[in-house]
Amino acid sequence: MALTPALILTGIAIVLLVVYGMDVIVGYSSDTGEGFIPFDHKIRGMGLGIPALVLPIIAFVIAIKDSSKGLGVMLIVAGVLIILGGVVVIGNSDPVHASETGRDIIAETLPLLIVGLIQIGLGIIKIKKSG
Repeated sequence: MALTPALILTGIAIVLLVVYGMDVIVGYSSDTGEGFIPFDHKIRGMGLGIPALVLPIIAFVIAIKDSSKGLGVMLIVAGVLIILGGVVVIGNSDPVHASETGRDIIAETLPLLIVGLIQIGLGIIKIKKSG
């Protein structure tokens, strides 16, 4: 019974991650460095990123007793998208600029990678319980 809301929440998270990723890609390819979402990276991260990190975990919890390979696959997809986003941030960071501003890109990105791995693990658990 809780499976449908869980699928919807995870679907919303995947859409948010795809939109966020497309905005970053557009920003990297444009001359201005801005994407199509008219907010700075902090606002985008809070509006798109944080819900995309939390919604799949909530979905897993509310559908913990339901068996669903589809939800498991969606959780894995969300986790992979999060990890890819973190890898892109690390790969495109400017070490000189980061040292000037005092930012530690690895420390900032590590929580993303951990949450992505957690979501992948939850997806694997959901698939194994369904099989």
